[in-house]
Amino acid sequence: MNELILERKRSRVFREMNTTLTVMAREITLLFKSPSTLIMSLTMPLIMMGMIGGNLMQNMAGGLNFDFGGFMLVGMLVNMLFMMVSMNMTSLVEDRETDFNQEMLVSPVSRYSLVLGKILGGAFGAIVSMAGTLIVGLIMGITLPIGKLLLILALSPLFCLSGGALARMLIGFIKSKKAANMAVMLVTMPQMFLSGAIIPINHSDGVLMLLARLMPMTYCLDLARAVVNAGTPEYDSVVMFNPAINFAAIAALTTICLIVGTFFYARSEKNR
Repeated sequence: MNELILERKRSRVFREMNTTLTVMAREITLLFKSPSTLIMSLTMPLIMMGMIGGNLMQNMAGGLNFDFGGFMLVGMLVNMLFMMVSMNMTSLVEDRETDFNQEMLVSPVSRYSLVLGKILGGAFGAIVSMAGTLIVGLIMGITLPIGKLLLILALSPLFCLSGGALARMLIGFIKSKKAANMAVMLVTMPQMFLSGAIIPINHSDGVLMLLARLMPMTYCLDLARAVVNAGTPEYDSVVMFNPAINFAAIAALTTICLIVGTFFYARSEKNR
């Protein structure tokens, strides 16, 4: 009897993993079938980092007691992960319009596996945008050691999951793809400045501090900078929290967003 129960549990785990991988593969296939999306993933860093970041680097970096170029590069790497994954999540609204969501939801699998596959599929395009960011950084004379870059890459699935969970919660009630795109941009763009992607927020207070503390990207950025600047004199100037606190905050906020977003995602499809 126990062996039968164990076998059923093992079968369910494999089914959920297969579902996640299948949805992820679909998202990656759609990405390759849309060259414009790939091009945008590579050119977006040119606008975000090359123009906005370059202007800030030339005009405000002189008075800082740390390397603003490295600070900005890490910030833009994490920001591009959040932005690209969040934008990909809006395709869930299009899937609703084509009834693809309904076809997935009738299958005997967890809704979390479907959402997780969607996020991981979007993470592929987000990592492509990281390559674009590194190229722009190289042109600007900003680089990271290979070891530090690999550590950020190892953390990128966690950052993508956090950004995707936030976007999933935002578009839970939205039925129009146009409105979903606007909602995501209204959150991702302010988040870039409020969470410290390119502007230090160590001394923020009041409402700005409260908003920064509520944003998952704040803790993702701080964790990435803690990894990159570990053991350097600049550590205390660029890192706000202990890495353990950052990880706990990311886990808590991601879990909340994922649960709330998936609940309303499944309910909206059930009520159609």
